[in-house]
Amino acid sequence: MRLQAVTKTYDNQTWALAGVNLNLRRGDFLFITGASGAGKSTLLKLLYGAEQPSAGRVYVAGYEVDRLQGDRLARFRRRIGVVFQDYKLIADRTIAENVAFVLQTQGRRQREIERRLLPTLRMVGLAHKADCRPHELSGGEQQRASIARAIVSTPPLLLADEPTGNLDFENAQQILSTLQNLNTYGATVIVTTHDRHLASLSNQPVMQLQQGRLFYVRK
Repeated sequence: MRLQAVTKTYDNQTWALAGVNLNLRRGDFLFITGASGAGKSTLLKLLYGAEQPSAGRVYVAGYEVDRLQGDRLARFRRRIGVVFQDYKLIADRTIAENVAFVLQTQGRRQREIERRLLPTLRMVGLAHKADCRPHELSGGEQQRASIARAIVSTPPLLLADEPTGNLDFENAQQILSTLQNLNTYGATVIVTTHDRHLASLSNQPVMQLQQGRLFYVRK
């Protein structure tokens, strides 16, 4: 992954990113910290093509992301898992159905869906909640369900946007442990957080976004 002199401004001339450079290799794990509104979510959206840079280039897994459109962008996004702070689970579907939905939209066969589903739920500790609906789960369990949905297709890149922002410390530690476990299986993981203490619990590299600039706090 490479961000090359990436700048992002909005119509009101607000700067989200200003000349950001970033290079990551497959299998890296990176925390990006910063205050609310610092541009962390914007950076992740640039990485999966939800927003376009005002200037600069974004390269991920051999794709020049900022130039992808239509079907090419859709195919690219299938290679990325995204964990959202507000979970984005489908309320009237079970946890198993929420996770399987990703594979269904990718056109996977039922046999493959069944082969992947239970091991993924086990990995995040939710096999016993497979038939529950989102409102029957705690906040920490819903976040783990969103992680299961993001990883069920074994994407090489996982982007987690404030994955512990709504959780207590114990649940936050569980989420962090799950993400680090995924990293040991070879996934490249980027976690944004406003909680620098959470990042300090890990020995992984930490960068900070401040006034549109990205710099290392710990390598």
